[in-house]
Amino acid sequence: MTRIDTSKVSRWDQHGREHVVRVLRTGVQRTIRCDTCGWRRNAQFLPWLKAEEHLVEAHQATVDPTSAA
Repeated sequence: MTRIDTSKVSRWDQHGREHVVRVLRTGVQRTIRCDTCGWRRNAQFLPWLKAEEHLVEAHQATVDPTSAA
């Protein structure tokens, strides 16, 4: 049976809206999918970095909710 793991990268834009990109892992394959716009991409290497890049480029979402202010 194939095991699927999911994690997410979330950032806020300048209007206070949260944008989330989920990283789905099945074996060695990783797929990244944006909850906001539906964008998806296969990414075997550095999927979290590619997720962050998408959030910045497509949604101007740069505020990390997990960082201390």
